[in-house]
Amino acid sequence: MKVKDIMTQGVLTCHLDDDLAVAAKLMWDGDCGVVPVMENGRLRGLLTDRDICMGVTTQGRAPNEISVRQVMTLDPLSCLPDSDLTSALDLMRTHRVRRLPVIGRDGELEGILSINDIILEAKASRSKSGGPSYKDVITSLQEISRHREVPAVV
Repeated sequence: MKVKDIMTQGVLTCHLDDDLAVAAKLMWDGDCGVVPVMENGRLRGLLTDRDICMGVTTQGRAPNEISVRQVMTLDPLSCLPDSDLTSALDLMRTHRVRRLPVIGRDGELEGILSINDIILEAKASRSKSGGPSYKDVITSLQEISRHREVPAVV
């Protein structure tokens, strides 16, 4: 099974100079927790709902006073639409990310593959071959969700 078979298409995007209020509104309207950050038609980063929350609380400013570029993840991992779904899941597990932008060979954003897409496909394809197994999905979700080690404060 290929990434393009289950990825989310028609993804809402924002721009580097948008403020966090604009990005949060996009997420609310699109019922999503991430928006790709674009510049001149190219992916420059990803912004998550967590980035917005942490940016606002750690900077002590209103969302409309903070630009997307200040809190986004730069140069996110990505995959190709023709990538094997198992390889994409391995990449997500290894790097502990819940979402991968899907970039075509021409460099254009074609969609996003999320762990949610994979979970839903695993449920739908229980009887088909080529889809992810429940075990693969659960193992990946456990690894992605593992807390990072935080140094002890003395």
